[in-house]
Amino acid sequence: MPSQHSLPTIHIPGTTSHTLAPRGGDSHEGTLRYLKAGTGSPLIVLHTVRTQAEHFRSLIPLVADNYTVYALDLPGMGYSEIVPGASYEEPAMRAAVERLITELDLHDVTLVGESMGAVLALTTAADLPERVRRVVAVNAYDFRDGILWSGLLARVIVGGVLTPVVGPVLARMETKAILRGVLLGGLGDKAALPADYVDELSRVGSRPGYATVARAVYRNLPSLIAARSRYDEVEAPVHLVYGEKDWSRPSDREANKKLLPSADFTQVPGAGHFIALERPDVLAKLLNAAA
Repeated sequence: MPSQHSLPTIHIPGTTSHTLAPRGGDSHEGTLRYLKAGTGSPLIVLHTVRTQAEHFRSLIPLVADNYTVYALDLPGMGYSEIVPGASYEEPAMRAAVERLITELDLHDVTLVGESMGAVLALTTAADLPERVRRVVAVNAYDFRDGILWSGLLARVIVGGVLTPVVGPVLARMETKAILRGVLLGGLGDKAALPADYVDELSRVGSRPGYATVARAVYRNLPSLIAARSRYDEVEAPVHLVYGEKDWSRPSDREANKKLLPSADFTQVPGAGHFIALERPDVLAKLLNAAA
């Protein structure tokens, strides 16, 4: 009998849900869930902390005529399996993305990642140059204290979750109102946060063990900063996209432009950290132009 968390409450027209089983012999790999839609060369979209594949609900229909889209739930998040003792450092998260690509034997891949997903898109491209065609890195979360700059609520909640002893307790006390408040801190247009998406994230956040996953991901965010050392290994063309009101500072953006001097660069006026929610049209336009 399926559990109350076995199926999402949001359906994206034209998508089907799939799972990828763990490879034999690795006890820390769990089953990964992903959505698939469209036709054409493969496009993989990667979400960020405390979100899931449905984060790209508005983007997928806009690009599905030109790409076969794979929207992955990163390990332990969304409806991917929570494995006790699993690592949530950048290399382990990247391994899940590479697992999707290699197990499905995908080639000519376009990788689109937002925030943490942007870092994973870049490092995956560094690892799999023969399979990755292009990278679109949206508001790469590779700088210190990013989410703490989204507002007072995020500083209090996330800072508390990271605190020893009381952190695990606070992680389990997340309410829908708190989650909504933190997410709003990543938007220039506050109306771009759908209520049913907050409901879905809140519901998924009540999965047994999810609070442990969320806290582990927050604690391992420094590994995303360390991953910047891989950027100069990326051979595929890169497009850096930033919201004007993203949490990153101008100096952070300039630093990545120097690490990726051949990259295209777009700054989206008025947009914040979650461009896939606010301005999916901007991402769709640049992706469809390169299909």
